[in-house]
Order: sequence, then structure tokens, then C-alpha cells
Amino acid sequence: MGVFVFLPLVLPLTAWPIARLAEQRLHPRTATRLLTALAVVMALCSTVCLGLLMVVGTAQLPGNPLPDAWSDPEVREAVPYDEVAGKLAIPALLAVLLACGRTLWRHGRFRRRAHRALAGLPRTQVAVLPDEVPYAYALPGGRRGRVVVTTAILSCLEPTERRALFAHERAHLAARHHRFLLAVQLTARANPFLRPLRTAVSYTTERWADEEAAQTVGSRRAVACAIGKAALVSRGTPIPTLAGFAAPGPVPRRVAALLGPAPALRSWPSVFTSVGLAAWGAAAGTAVSALSSANSAVTMVLILHAATPL
Repeated sequence: MGVFVFLPLVLPLTAWPIARLAEQRLHPRTATRLLTALAVVMALCSTVCLGLLMVVGTAQLPGNPLPDAWSDPEVREAVPYDEVAGKLAIPALLAVLLACGRTLWRHGRFRRRAHRALAGLPRTQVAVLPDEVPYAYALPGGRRGRVVVTTAILSCLEPTERRALFAHERAHLAARHHRFLLAVQLTARANPFLRPLRTAVSYTTERWADEEAAQTVGSRRAVACAIGKAALVSRGTPIPTLAGFAAPGPVPRRVAALLGPAPALRSWPSVFTSVGLAAWGAAAGTAVSALSSANSAVTMVLILHAATPL
């Protein structure tokens, strides 16, 4: 395997340029899908390599359940710095699994609690709660999900701005943005180098819904005003894996983008632009990460198979 087993752990660094440029230069829908795909593939590759390193580290522990032949020097020589890397991979992989499990648990717990809290309300797509705390978010579940708002935030908005709020949240539900947000949250837990992509996707999903709301309402300025007002009073979403109208973040950038022209929809940026070079660089890094993890996995399987007595 050589150093190839370590490459997927650091190759997410190649996606940092596109994480920043995609927010500014790509259509929000394109940016969200591109960044999420890059993050998921890189996170899977780095987790696979951590697992391979953990096998080497576990085989060195006394009393381990693995075959004795797996701790032979010939097996450990396949991984550089096996004594250190193998043992460090054990707590690292356990931390990744615990962090991802905690994120999934929190996401599922909140959704269950939210649906139970709405059980007594009419089964409409919009649920208005008599709450003095201003917030609004899209709650997935069922066929279409529900938009949850409070009377406090509705009282802060004009009728056109309320339409913008509802259109924004319906766009989150229609495009299933909670899946993108949950995916990048998990990838950031799997590899800290993927956190810039998580931050970028949190922004681009909001911008995607902003553009959909502007088309529905027919006024980009009305959506911008609604976002600005809601951001001044709202506390954002309950958990980061859900999308919300006034989620914490670069609200001035969202407002400025809505006051400008609508972004052009492109399937893939040209290679002769800065965002195109960054996108191809991230794609190359992702491809190398996938090849490295696949090569390391196959090599490890072959070595362990040869070392295991029949």
C-alpha cells in the first residue's frame, strides 16, 4: 500500500478552493450538488483508509480477536509507520463513528419530537405555532414535509414577505435540502478537512431556496427584505441538519445576491475559468482519493488472505 493509504486523509484539501469559489461563481443548485458529491466520496475514502489502518493497529494489540498471522512483520510492513499509524487509527475511527452516530441520533430525535409536537395541529403543509420566539424551518417527513413557523416571525413580515418565507421553506422541502445538509454534516465528522465544504453547502442550500422563492414571488427585492427582517429577530434552525429561512450565516451576502441579477445555470464550469480549474482540481483529488483507497483495500485484502493459514 505504501503512502497511498494516507492520501485520502489529506486529499480533501484539494476541494478547499472550489468550496469558496462555488459559493460565488456557480448556480446554488449546481454548487450544492457538486460540493455534496465531492464531500461524500472523500469522506468515504478517508474512512475506508482509517479502517485499514485500524486493522493493522488492532492486530498489534495483545489479546485481539484477529488471526495471529495478521500481526506478522510482513503484514505490518505494507503500512508505513505501522506502529504509530495503526494504533492512532483505532481511537480516530472510533471518534468518527461516535461523532457520526451522535449527529444521526440528534437529527432523528429532533424530527420525532417535532412531529409529535405538531400532532394536534391540522394536517396542512404549513404549521403555525403560537410561540413568542420567532423562527421558521422546513421539517421533512411524509410525502411533502411541513413548513413550521411561529406567530412571532409572521408578525414581523409584510404579506409579500410572508409569501417569500413560505416559498423559501417549500423550496427546501421540494429539493430535499435536509439530505444535503445531513450528508455534509456527516462528512465533516468523518474528516475535519471537509468542514469548508459543509459550510459552503449550508450557504448554497439557502441561496438555492432564495432563488426559488424569488421566482415564485416574482420579486427578488421582496425576498431580500424578508430575509433581512427575519435574520434580525430569528434564532435560526434548531439543528444544523435542517434548513431555515433565517439560518445563521452570511445573511448580507444572500441579500446582496438577491439584489443583483439571477445567477446563470450551468451544468459544469469552463476549465478556462478560476472556478473551472478549482472544480477540476477537486474532481482530480476525489478521483485520486478513490483510487488510493481502492488500491489500499485490495492490497490489504490480498496480504491478509496470504497471511491467513487455511
